[in-house]
Amino acid sequence: MSFAVIIKHKTQAGKRDEVRKVWEKHMAPAIAANPGHTAYFYCFDNADPDSICAFQQYTSLEASQEFLKTDSYAAYLLEVEPLLSGPPQVTALTPMWSKTV
Repeated sequence: MSFAVIIKHKTQAGKRDEVRKVWEKHMAPAIAANPGHTAYFYCFDNADPDSICAFQQYTSLEASQEFLKTDSYAAYLLEVEPLLSGPPQVTALTPMWSKTV
């Protein structure tokens, strides 16, 4: 059964573009190469200039946990954490239906 999460990050004031650059450096290539990710949306919150939301869908809960153990994720955390105002808000989900194009 697939597994999904919605993650909301609050950045330090005015640091959202810097966070995006760090994400693009480490996460975009790692996610693109990861067969465990079946969907990923990295989004800026239109109502809050210091907020980022990401929707991630994985093949399984185990696939999501394995991704968190990668060198790319560790490097991302090391570089991004000083730019965030605190830990992210994470909502775990079980997808019941989706549309693909």
